[in-house]
Amino acid sequence: MLGTTLALVTDRSSLPIDYDMPLLLDACHKAGIGAEICSWDDPDVDWSRFDAVLLRSPWSYVENLPRFLSWCTGVSEVTRLLNPLRVVRWNLDKHYLADLAASGVPVVPSAFLAPGADPLPALRAFLAVHPRTAEIVVKPTVGAYSRHVQRFPRAQETEAAHWITELLGQGHHVILQPYLDSVDHDGETNLVYFDGVYSHAIRKRALLGADGTVDVPTLDARTAREAAEDERSVASAALAAAAELLELRGPLLYGRVDLVRGADGAPVVLELELCEPSLSMPFSASSAARFVRAIAARLAEPASTPHKRQDVMA
Repeated sequence: MLGTTLALVTDRSSLPIDYDMPLLLDACHKAGIGAEICSWDDPDVDWSRFDAVLLRSPWSYVENLPRFLSWCTGVSEVTRLLNPLRVVRWNLDKHYLADLAASGVPVVPSAFLAPGADPLPALRAFLAVHPRTAEIVVKPTVGAYSRHVQRFPRAQETEAAHWITELLGQGHHVILQPYLDSVDHDGETNLVYFDGVYSHAIRKRALLGADGTVDVPTLDARTAREAAEDERSVASAALAAAAELLELRGPLLYGRVDLVRGADGAPVVLELELCEPSLSMPFSASSAARFVRAIAARLAEPASTPHKRQDVMA
């Protein structure tokens, strides 16, 4: 890998909360990969000098989506973007949940509202479809780190409609979902995959308080967790469905599948993070090394060569 260069992409506001970056940077250097931390919005970076550009924590994209997608397009024209551009375009908007559901993947029930929609009738229609739902979650379809996410009791439909109106007025598309009780006592399970192979998982505690408070998923919100077999089965199905929908030639370099358990106890997909997910590397001692081995394998291949799955990753 001598002479190989890799850009680890973040931004100035996000780097301090990217807990993976120090571990990943160290693992790259140990593997002989010339990794550099770069901000996606730095106009002075020559992206063409890198063998690959790896999206890690460019989380300011939420307020700059058209600009970020334009940047991704430009990078793809001069070097290899990981994960690829078509994955980024699809995965940054939670409408992908509808695609997964149509492919037979169990997901948290979701309804979508576009700017111009009448919030209160749409909200009442959603609640009518889910009569046993005691609480709902309202959030933008494009977002990160719990930004603009709110939880409302069923009886507060007026307050929820006001929040939907505010989001729609800002130009956001909105997603409505039931708030599943399992989140409060079991949390969610985040499963991390490298090159299509399960690496590790964490438990993330509930971040949306019943009192309206919203926490961010800092390290103290997470603990190591071994994913159950049914969780791994659903996560693998979600990744396989994404690969088929996006007509990929092989597994993605990295991905995270966030699962919660529904009323029947079965796991369902809350989010599928394929663009810039936190990978919770501090909770799995060798995860950074596993990720870097997968990166090195990609960098060793010509960009035009279809990628083949590694069935074993020690």
